Amino acid sequence: MKVKTLWISLILVALLLGSSVLVGCSEESTPVPAATSPSSISSPTSSPTSSPTSAPSSKLSGKITEAGSTTVQPLAEKLASAFKAKYPKVEITIQGGGSSVGVKSANNGTVDIGAASRELKESEPALVTHCIARDGIAIVVHSSNSVSGLTKEQVRNIFAGSITNWSEVGGPDATIVVVSREEGSGTRAAFEEMVMGKKGPDITNSAIFQPSNGVVKNTVSGTPLSIGFLSFGYLDNTVKALTIDGITCTVENAAQGTYPIVRPLYFLTKEEPEGLVKTFIDFALSADGQAIVEEEGYIKSR
Repeated sequence: MKVKTLWISLILVALLLGSSVLVGCSEESTPVPAATSPSSISSPTSSPTSSPTSAPSSKLSGKITEAGSTTVQPLAEKLASAFKAKYPKVEITIQGGGSSVGVKSANNGTVDIGAASRELKESEPALVTHCIARDGIAIVVHSSNSVSGLTKEQVRNIFAGSITNWSEVGGPDATIVVVSREEGSGTRAAFEEMVMGKKGPDITNSAIFQPSNGVVKNTVSGTPLSIGFLSFGYLDNTVKALTIDGITCTVENAAQGTYPIVRPLYFLTKEEPEGLVKTFIDFALSADGQAIVEEEGYIKSR
């Protein structure tokens, strides 16, 4: 009886061991999914984006020539530099000469773009105007001058030669030295229209006439008793800008329309621009171009 019981126990143990082995093999043979690497996961955020179409900068090339207003010149140079950084294969030549030169050059095809810092005259060709900015004209004196402001009428009388001594406008007892731009200057034409008046007096012949804004600034900064007029874009601490009719000479006041001497700055083309010239003018009028306008001390075109 004991032997029989022993055999039954042995048989049960064997059966149990066999069952464990079978279960273990069954578990080991069950395939386990392989770990998925991040690169193998397909999702909208990780899938590579298609490469963009070739940028215009890789193809746009050619030459642009511009000449005219010395007021527009430094702004045009900044715009050209930014445009060339965007389109390296484009060559742009910027020159001065004055607004009248800009009008004539654009009309006769000497340049692709003319530049003027005034309105076109009735006697001039009917060119296409592109207002790239607006600009204030500052009335400036030597930094040591005790006069801080004038009325527009006083400025008119000084430049006409009716007021000749600083003591007549609250300054020292000394002769006023008038410094003006030469004939053909857009800054002078705008000054004459807005300050002297269309039918007003001429600028006195005793004035010192200079060929550019830069030379006017240098003359005034080096002549203690002088007075001149400058584009806002040329203002710095070497000269003193006067208040006019009590309004401070600032870009903000000019933009708001309170400062009384503000004029447009134009790119000029003989016909509606096309191709590369149009692309450059469009850039000047774009948000990027107008940001440069503000950085250079001018007023946005719109």
